[in-house]
Parts: sequence; structure tokens; C-alpha cells
Amino acid sequence: MTKFSDARQYAPATQRNRQPILEVLQQVLPPTGTVLEISSGTGEHAVFFAPQLQPRFWIPSDPNPFARASINAWREHCPAANLAAAIALDVCEPIWTIEQPGAVPTIDLQHAAIQAIVNINMIHIAPWSACLGLMAGAQRILPIGGILYLYGPFKQGGQHTAPSNAAFDQSLQLQNPTWGVRNLDEVVDVARAHQLALVKTIAMPANNLSVIFQLRH
Repeated sequence: MTKFSDARQYAPATQRNRQPILEVLQQVLPPTGTVLEISSGTGEHAVFFAPQLQPRFWIPSDPNPFARASINAWREHCPAANLAAAIALDVCEPIWTIEQPGAVPTIDLQHAAIQAIVNINMIHIAPWSACLGLMAGAQRILPIGGILYLYGPFKQGGQHTAPSNAAFDQSLQLQNPTWGVRNLDEVVDVARAHQLALVKTIAMPANNLSVIFQLRH
């Protein structure tokens, strides 16, 4: 009987949002190629999505070594042929590790090029520079027509969409003044500056949004 690593971490929200997110990803992701997940956290999304999104490959990433240990432990516990081991990736770096040759030895990126980037619940629990870095990296990595998918809470028209989001925003800023629920208009402006056009937004459970961009030029 295989003994699995005890490095697995658990995020309760993942159990609640993974099916609604999967249903959107099945609609908006390109049918083939590689999906790069930015800030994969515990890894629970990766092991849930990858087998259901075949034949696409799925590469999880996180800058935190404890998160990567959790991702890889979940991957050991729930193996999928199209799920790569977690890589270290910091969106604020000017060149991402994924851009280096041989960055993902289990996947031949020359033949399964990255067609989409998925980022769930990051930009509000990170400094604004992480959003800027995400958009810059997406412009460098994605092909024309490639998809950038964001999920999380957003302000719309500069206003919170629910009292619970306002309270969440306040709690985030108490933890770190550089964090906070972002104004969707500002996120869209940064994306546009990097040739990423807003395709659509989709209302999700718990006052969250799926926000889909596509690289146009």
C-alpha cells in the first residue's frame, strides 16, 4: 500500500468552486495544448481539472515551496497522465521560469505549446505588481488567440458587488495594505495595455467572477 506524502494542504473554498470553474474552463479553453496555472496554491484545483480537461496538458506553479510540496503530494495521490509536477514561478519576475528551455521536463512544450493561462484567487491576495506581472507574462507567452482566465472577487464600477466582498476587502487590507479586491476596470485597462482583450465576464457563486481575456496582437 503506497504511503502518500503528508504535505497535502486543503482549501475549503476549492471544494465549493471547482465544479463551477471547471464548467467555464470547458467552454473557454482552447481544445488542445498546454494550460499554465499561475499560483496553484494547495494543488486541489490542478488534480481536479487536469483529468477532466484532457487532451490538454496542465502545468501547476507557485512561488511558495510549501505550496509546491502540497501540489506534488496531491499529484502523487491523484495522478493524471496530463498533469505536470509543480514548477516555481513568480509572476513579478521579468522572465518566468516557464520561458526557460527544459523548464517542464515531463511535457514537450515545443509540441504542446502553452495556449492558456489560468489564475484563480491570486490578484487580490498579492500586491498590484503581481497583476502587472501576470499581464506582461501572458503577453509574452500566449500565442495570438490564447486565453487568460481569472477567477475571484472584483469591484465593478469601483464598487463592491456585495457586502461580503467589502468585508473581505477590509480584512485583506488589514493583513497587508498592498492586498485588496481589485477594480475590474483597472484590471481590464492593464490587460488591454498588453494586447489582452476582455472577451466576457461570467457571474460565479459567492459573488465571484470568471474574467476571460484573449491575446489579440
